[in-house]
Amino acid sequence: MKCPYCGYDEDRVVDTRVIKDGTAIRRRRECLRCKRRFTTYEYIEKTPLIVIKRDGRREPFEREKLLQGIRIACRKRPVSEDKIEEMVDEIEQALWELGKTEVSSREIGKEVMKRLRKLDEVAYVRFASVYREFKDVEEFVKEIKKLKR
Repeated sequence: MKCPYCGYDEDRVVDTRVIKDGTAIRRRRECLRCKRRFTTYEYIEKTPLIVIKRDGRREPFEREKLLQGIRIACRKRPVSEDKIEEMVDEIEQALWELGKTEVSSREIGKEVMKRLRKLDEVAYVRFASVYREFKDVEEFVKEIKKLKR
């Protein structure tokens, strides 16, 4: 690690702390030449997830897209932004735990549906209507009946 002040490439670690729920390490370092201190962070490098769309296209996973879809389903419902963020964190973690570099949009949709059903039934039905592409009112009614059981 090069010192940001003098460029010397030898230092000693003064302090190490785990941060961000164990997903990163913060290290305080001291340059062995100029004796100034600086901080470095270490994170686990993840390969980007690729989403396989229904039409076969592949595109990088975008957390923001997932957040936006869930926000729309939860609009004007008693669901806090914190709950939505927490749900997206859980979904992302579940996708990583699959151990694959590519996941289908259907797998993502199933994860969302599973969690929305527990969180808010109206948001669940809203999301399901888009995700399952209901063709008519009958399909919509069937889903609501399933939910009631």
